[in-house]
Amino acid sequence: MRPGDLVGVIAPSGPPLEAPLQRGLAALASTFRVQVAKSALAPQPPPHAPYLAADDDTRAAELTAMLKDPDVRAIIMARGGYGLLRILPALDPALLRSDPKPIVGFSDGTALLAWAFAAGVRGIHGQVAVRLGAERPEAAFDLSRALTDPTPMGRMDWPLRSAPVARRAEAGPGGEDTAPRDVTGPMFPANLVMTSHLLGTPWALPLAEATWWIEEVGERPYELDRYLTHLHLAGALRALRGVLIGDLTYCMDPLPGAGAIDDPTSAVATVLERLQSFGVPALHGAHFGHGRYNPPLPFGARCRLDFTAGTVEILDGAVA
Repeated sequence: MRPGDLVGVIAPSGPPLEAPLQRGLAALASTFRVQVAKSALAPQPPPHAPYLAADDDTRAAELTAMLKDPDVRAIIMARGGYGLLRILPALDPALLRSDPKPIVGFSDGTALLAWAFAAGVRGIHGQVAVRLGAERPEAAFDLSRALTDPTPMGRMDWPLRSAPVARRAEAGPGGEDTAPRDVTGPMFPANLVMTSHLLGTPWALPLAEATWWIEEVGERPYELDRYLTHLHLAGALRALRGVLIGDLTYCMDPLPGAGAIDDPTSAVATVLERLQSFGVPALHGAHFGHGRYNPPLPFGARCRLDFTAGTVEILDGAVA
């Protein structure tokens, strides 16, 4: 993409609030021209599902129109919530393959990123429009740079900590741990619950020989345990090379009320215990997802996790 290109904003999940959406659109308009789907500007939730921006046919049709429009060079979700699983079967992946364009979103948007990746096009796990205007001032700049600059994104500035894994059965002489000190492979930044929900669908995340970057919001530690255990029992984590744990926002028990202090300690401990029992190496201390800042991350790009140095390096740009 280039500055001045047209960006499409859609509401394929929940209904966005007008004020934060307008702030996000203004932030996008500082670099790009913006075209907004009707359901994003004037949500019309169906009576039976007020948590959707519009009925399934309307949301699918608006996304399809953006995929068909040759002038639209990127598609950004207005917000997350719920609803993408309902419309994925109605989307034609041939449209995206014939005119590749990055799709930007996270949370419920994990499903759309997975759909696009299955079609052969990398998206960006990044900020939705309603949060762009509320983020730190450079958020829109960071997203614009990710959309326009194909150079590798490089090392992320996070104070990471490595978690030990259970000693493998193939430990060498003396019983030393043979767990990898660093791994290189594709990266899949994703919502933990959505990763579980995509199992058994045509768009399940291809985690074999890959790294899984996880984030979550509002799930109690035992619920995180449940989803991770489900993924393990289903075999989805069998050949996973490593995990990078991002923000586990308000994942507390009991769930905190408005204005409460967020303490991810128990949630992180739960995730680490599960991963350790599965023999999956992990790094924690990254910041992406529902926390203070959600940087743009290329979905399916190559990365290197160094469990000894506690570093992560993204080896590709978000766009080609």
